[in-house]
Amino acid sequence: MDRIGIFGANGRMGQALIDACAQAKDCKLSAAFVRIASPLASTPIHHINKSAPVDLSFACESALQDCSADVLIDFTLPEGMRTHLQQAVKLNLPMVIGTTGLNDDDKQALTEAAKHIPIVFSRNYSVGVNLLLNLVQVAATKLAEEMDIEVFEAHHRNKIDAPSGTALMIGEAIAQAKGWDHDAVARFDRTAIHEAKSQQEIGYSVLRAGDIVGEHTAYFATMGERLEITHKASSRLTFAAGAVRAAQWLRNKPAGLYDMQDVLGLKELA
Repeated sequence: MDRIGIFGANGRMGQALIDACAQAKDCKLSAAFVRIASPLASTPIHHINKSAPVDLSFACESALQDCSADVLIDFTLPEGMRTHLQQAVKLNLPMVIGTTGLNDDDKQALTEAAKHIPIVFSRNYSVGVNLLLNLVQVAATKLAEEMDIEVFEAHHRNKIDAPSGTALMIGEAIAQAKGWDHDAVARFDRTAIHEAKSQQEIGYSVLRAGDIVGEHTAYFATMGERLEITHKASSRLTFAAGAVRAAQWLRNKPAGLYDMQDVLGLKELA
């Protein structure tokens, strides 16, 4: 039985993770952490989420050292993740991290922490999205060089980072397949560019509106035809279930930095 601890358990994704734990086989929610100042601390989780164990209450993050979790899942903001990562290393607890909007220092911290504990880090835990990454790489290598390449993404109005981490994953996968330096070919803003689009670039478009859970499309277009590879998520449970699957896969793995492609065995198909 895999015992899982969740950071940010009172948030939208945290609640979806609690649901995913309840639905997964051989899995048990053993800790649900909230910020120290949260009024939910010590409140029975079952009062808010009926899928949670009846005998478990929200706990302050300061109680981490006393928890019985085998693996920790973190989808909080970057500043919270940094603290949680340090604590996990001290306690020698594996982590599944889905935090987006990380800067270079955060990524370096992940690399350093992975020398001591096993970590799965992905900007998207959907099985469909991770298969899409393989499909766009096939398209990038097989289609003619005169193709225009664009990545579009749409999310709910409260999503802060843009483009989304998943959109960047898609662009990076395409760039890798093309042998391009992603940072050199990525175009996030064309307002100051007064020239026609180059076929040696990847353009990004972003939409924020309403309650859209997540939509991503990679476009490969030329004169006369267009290929669109799209993934649409209708529920956060899609991502939560993938994260729980990653947590179960991660237990007893050696220290290292893994991703969802490792969890799903998709790298062997690339």
